[in-house]
Amino acid sequence: MSRPPAEAGGLRSDNSVEAGGLRSDNSVEAGGLRSDNSVKAGGLRERAAALLPGLRAFAIPMRTRFRGITVREGALVEGPAGWAEFSPFAEYGPRESARWLACAVEAATEGWPVPVRDRVPVNVTVPAVGPAAAHAIVSASGCRTAKVKVAERGQPAGDDIARVEAVRDALGPGGRIRVDANGAWDVDEAERMLGALARFGLEYAEQPCATLPEMATLRGRVSVPLAADESIRRAEDPLAVRAAGAADIVVLKVQPLGGVRAALRIAEACGLPVVVSSAIESSVGLAAGVALAAALPELRYASGLATMSLLTGDVTAAPLTAEDGGLPTRRPPVDPARLAAWEIDPTPWRARAAAAAEHLDDA
Repeated sequence: MSRPPAEAGGLRSDNSVEAGGLRSDNSVEAGGLRSDNSVKAGGLRERAAALLPGLRAFAIPMRTRFRGITVREGALVEGPAGWAEFSPFAEYGPRESARWLACAVEAATEGWPVPVRDRVPVNVTVPAVGPAAAHAIVSASGCRTAKVKVAERGQPAGDDIARVEAVRDALGPGGRIRVDANGAWDVDEAERMLGALARFGLEYAEQPCATLPEMATLRGRVSVPLAADESIRRAEDPLAVRAAGAADIVVLKVQPLGGVRAALRIAEACGLPVVVSSAIESSVGLAAGVALAAALPELRYASGLATMSLLTGDVTAAPLTAEDGGLPTRRPPVDPARLAAWEIDPTPWRARAAAAAEHLDDA
């Protein structure tokens, strides 16, 4: 396992990850996160306020509808450690969005822990498309693991089965398939669908039901390992996943959890295998997810970070796109021309960030 050097502007911090969990030479103090490699003055709110005047906003069309959206919008801020992304989905209010803003403040003002791996294996993400398109997406990806969207609103169960069958054909018998229902099934429907999909050899099912009690019930009724997505709890404590006995795997997204260091603490306390996933960000936001996956002491599963393929463009000239089933541990710089191509009025996003900043002490 190689350990790349800490470089200015890259994945850097005096914090390190050692065997047995997260060790931090820099404590979390009253007033916010701090790092000896960054600007320490002020807490999270003060640092966020300093970043907001330079905020830039973007809107990038998606290739296929995913998670109910066809355009991915977000904001970028630049600090002493580099560019960072703030892109909570439209349904998140200020309190929930505060965690997303905390992630951006960390990335812009501190940087990230030193990585323990220079490459992160990833899965290809297959939206709720037809079987021919699903086959083509997987075949072109170079990935040996595929995450397949199922339970899309308005689509019959047969579409899910045909999509997963096409993905299995594209991967061959040695590839791994995971399905994601985004909590759309009830327990009986989940049991029925996972039973029907079992013949394709599922690695696990992500968030088959909407609540942790339903997930816990399902564990006794199907043989497929269950993964609880962080978003299943939204603003609640993701550590409840372990206490509820609702899952075998936890899927962590760095923005909703408040940053790389916060996610590392949750991963250690949760005590379950971790899959790092994206929130469909630009490469700026994806770099934070890669930093989390690269800093975990153990990474048993491919990460769900190869999502740039879902967008029609990017804000960098060096996108974080999968090659041979993996992503490099790097932090691509924003390209002014690429950002300008997708730029929108930052006023609404500046207002969202300002409202979220009022809740940063709660993040």
